[in-house]
Amino acid sequence: MARRLAPGRLVLATHNAGKLREVAALLTPYGMDVVSVGQLGLPEPAETEDSFLGNAGIKALAAARAAGLPALADDSGFSVASLGGDPGVRTADWAELPDGTRDYAMAMAKVAALAAPFADRRAWFSCALVLAWPDGHTEGFEGRVEGSWVQPPRGDRGFGYDPMFLPAGHAETFGEMDPAAKHAMSHRARAFALLSAACLEPGGG
Repeated sequence: MARRLAPGRLVLATHNAGKLREVAALLTPYGMDVVSVGQLGLPEPAETEDSFLGNAGIKALAAARAAGLPALADDSGFSVASLGGDPGVRTADWAELPDGTRDYAMAMAKVAALAAPFADRRAWFSCALVLAWPDGHTEGFEGRVEGSWVQPPRGDRGFGYDPMFLPAGHAETFGEMDPAAKHAMSHRARAFALLSAACLEPGGG
């Protein structure tokens, strides 16, 4: 039986404003007051695992222990079949510049250049969500959405690799979709549906 999360303050283990917006919107109906580790001035721990769940666990536990509050971490990534699943858990690293900032246009161009020689255009987004408590207890969930990569990228909505991902059965990339449509079927939404069923009470009750 999964541990239930009581309504109240929850730390989101991210410095990414896009993720904060998405996850805070998902948690609003559950009586959660979401604050990010960036807003609390907490550092980012090194992500040393080779899986999304492993890295999400590192971030969630570090945030929960530092803040003394339950914490939720997301580790997500974009994978391309013809690249053996890369960039995968190194999704953000592929966008990193020498000064520490991230350039996703550069990262998408790199993916397209490496994958272009292959006929296989399958791609997917994965998301792992780990909920952690200060006592070290964790609950983990994974979601995935299948599709294909496109070049050139399309749309200026979303963030990260969204403009080059076309979900299966849809005509718009994640970068073109209305945010509400994306949230309803994204990898993060699928992982969150599992988490909410196991750990959250609708209406914060």
